[in-house]
Amino acid sequence: MAVHFKHVVIIGVGLIGGSLGMVIRRKALADQVTGVGRRVENLKTAVALGAIDRYVADPQEAVRGADLVVLATPVDTYERHLQEWAHCLSMGAIVSDVGSVKGRLVEQSESAMPPGVHFVGAHPIAGKEKTGVAAGSDQLFNGARCIQTPTKQSDSTALARVRQLWEEAGSIVLTMDPYVHDQILGAVSHLPHVAAFALMNALAELRDQQVPSLDLAGHSGGGLRDTTRIAASSPEMWRDIFLWNRDNVVSYIDRYTRALDELKQLIKAGDAAGIEKSLERAKGEREKLSSAAPSHP
Repeated sequence: MAVHFKHVVIIGVGLIGGSLGMVIRRKALADQVTGVGRRVENLKTAVALGAIDRYVADPQEAVRGADLVVLATPVDTYERHLQEWAHCLSMGAIVSDVGSVKGRLVEQSESAMPPGVHFVGAHPIAGKEKTGVAAGSDQLFNGARCIQTPTKQSDSTALARVRQLWEEAGSIVLTMDPYVHDQILGAVSHLPHVAAFALMNALAELRDQQVPSLDLAGHSGGGLRDTTRIAASSPEMWRDIFLWNRDNVVSYIDRYTRALDELKQLIKAGDAAGIEKSLERAKGEREKLSSAAPSHP
């Protein structure tokens, strides 16, 4: 029998929160889905698209009686949200999230739970560079990985119910320590976003300060678009991810800049054999990535 909730509240009905709401409503996994957000127009769109049944302006009113609350806002807002309404939750309620950072954020969220209320960290590795509920889909999580990050404080029943929810959404659910999660995702997700944002800024500077007469955008091909697609992602969301995982991100940026500098020195020296060796290694690593189990960006 599929997992079922009486009342699900989604705080932040954007791409991820809205898509989860679409799954819950399409598969009748809850009697009611309520949305809470900053922009009324977006919430109206969420109702029209079937992501939520209704929306409420006051989060304290929304969460009273809810048996599942999903935080789908930028990770830096978690503490403020939980301080505002966690005390209104009923015994047995579950609070979960969809954030791309875990670690101390999970510890902080667990400590904010009132007695009898359980926090379950979750990270669906699915998304698009587009944001907002209008970009959502009830197929977004199909075949994607979702990482649960339990701790010693986690409630086994709450963990199982959240796992079942993501499995119903089509996700492959994995379990990982919150801090290991941040180390791994820092390397395979956060660093690539740093690189894409930085590359676009470098090209903008080149255009504006050095060669403004060159039409860079008009002559860009698939290489630039493929490499920088994720630079179109939400600056607000990625600002918070970088800050909350700063130690790992800064360490990995150091490694990346060393690799860039090594390649620069080979090019500067005209070392054809060294350049080819470096590129062959990179090509081999990319081919290994292509043959790995598929997952969403």
